[in-house]
Amino acid sequence: MPVTVLLVDDEPLVRAGLRAVLEAQPDIEVVGEAADGAAVIPLVRQLRPDVVAMDVRMPLMDGIEATRAVLRTIEQPPKILVVTTFENDEYVYEALRAGADGFLLKRAKPAEIVNAVRLVAEGDSLLFPAAVRALAHEYGSNGTVRTALAEAALTDREAAVLRLMARGLSNAEIAAKLIVGTETVKTHVSAILAKLGARDRTQAVIAAYESGFVAPS
Repeated sequence: MPVTVLLVDDEPLVRAGLRAVLEAQPDIEVVGEAADGAAVIPLVRQLRPDVVAMDVRMPLMDGIEATRAVLRTIEQPPKILVVTTFENDEYVYEALRAGADGFLLKRAKPAEIVNAVRLVAEGDSLLFPAAVRALAHEYGSNGTVRTALAEAALTDREAAVLRLMARGLSNAEIAAKLIVGTETVKTHVSAILAKLGARDRTQAVIAAYESGFVAPS
């Protein structure tokens, strides 16, 4: 089954460019478009996309509020890939904190756009870990310990896995590093997400940075 994508951007040329790049791939299908975040909820309910590629700045409802709305109202919500002009934008970090799974630069090369959609859809690796680390350093809460992480009581092995997640390693790479099976890593990741109350590894890593558990710099 192809990865299905909903494009949300107020610039028609951006949507057209993304559609052309993504639909050139046999394993990706663009199922719809919207010009504002306010239109996302009904389209997600109707089309059930795997990934929403969402502009972070739009006139009526921006990508941050639209992300919150999707995660608040949609059962089994899609992955959300924020589309942005500047990677060091506070809006991007706020969107990630709101629950977005990653971000994509509008100037990205076609291969990078395709890889971002696939990576976010798969969900077993962190998209652009260095950029997320830089955003956490710039806009994070400066080491203030989040209650969720402080009370998580991670095991030593879960803590090791979280640190490797923060470096951007995939489940397979973590398994090789720790000399365990991939299924074991998946079990640890699931336990980490449950203990932190995180939707996915992006939110878990942000919590790790903001708590000071992992140093962003």
